[in-house]
Amino acid sequence: MIIDAHHHLWHYNPTDYGWMDDSMTLLKRDYLPADLEPHLIESGVSGTIVVQARQSIEETRWLLQLAEEYPFIRGVVGWVDLRSERVEEQLDTFSVHPKLVGVRHVIQDEPDEDFMLGPEFRRGIGKLQNYGLAYDLLLFPRHLRNAVKLAQQFPEQRFVLDHIAKPFIKSRILQPWKADLKALAGQPNVWCKISGMVTEEDADNWKYEDFVPYLDAVTEAFGTGRLMLGSDWPVCRLAGEYGAVMKIPVRYFESLNNSEKERIFKYNCIEFYGLD
Repeated sequence: MIIDAHHHLWHYNPTDYGWMDDSMTLLKRDYLPADLEPHLIESGVSGTIVVQARQSIEETRWLLQLAEEYPFIRGVVGWVDLRSERVEEQLDTFSVHPKLVGVRHVIQDEPDEDFMLGPEFRRGIGKLQNYGLAYDLLLFPRHLRNAVKLAQQFPEQRFVLDHIAKPFIKSRILQPWKADLKALAGQPNVWCKISGMVTEEDADNWKYEDFVPYLDAVTEAFGTGRLMLGSDWPVCRLAGEYGAVMKIPVRYFESLNNSEKERIFKYNCIEFYGLD
């Protein structure tokens, strides 16, 4: 069985989801647990991690409510204002919920490329370990070197890289992404989600072979002990449906022994997020 380490849910409205541009009409509707569950059953997915899609306390509260209602949601990666002087109050409020397993900020959209190294943000990151919470790194390739610095400054904090840092798959560019990814993987407190690849390729013309060089690089960097799988549903629907997307890494790792596959497909996620 598989744990999907990365998907989203939302009640759509144009104000809160302004990141959805005119090319994303398919996403401009509600995506709720009942919409996802049939895909999980079809793909042999036994549990999921739902990840924030807008930066609001209200969404974090809502996702935790959904996690109470739907047992397949094993954990929530929410949002709190890590730069706020009141961040501990927010963490106190939400961390009592056993399914809050991590926090994420949309660093890739911040105009300041050094955002994650700012003193207020780092102060907030420094609070997470006390609450047993992981941190999801949502980055572009140009941010990887700063991510190395952040991971080095907080060696006891667990970090996971989302979407393999969104390399330029459509352009077949590997460097410097590959070298910077390896440097980040050199930090033992950093893990990686194999997710979000299809939306970095030609949405209408991708094929399995397009992703192999990037999967090779990720596996070489992180090994089998720090990788996990994520669908990035429903965002993945811009380029492929749930089952097709999840089959890419499953096919890639089919030659591994059962123990290695179980780690990547399930146990790494359980260990990283501290799931029951």
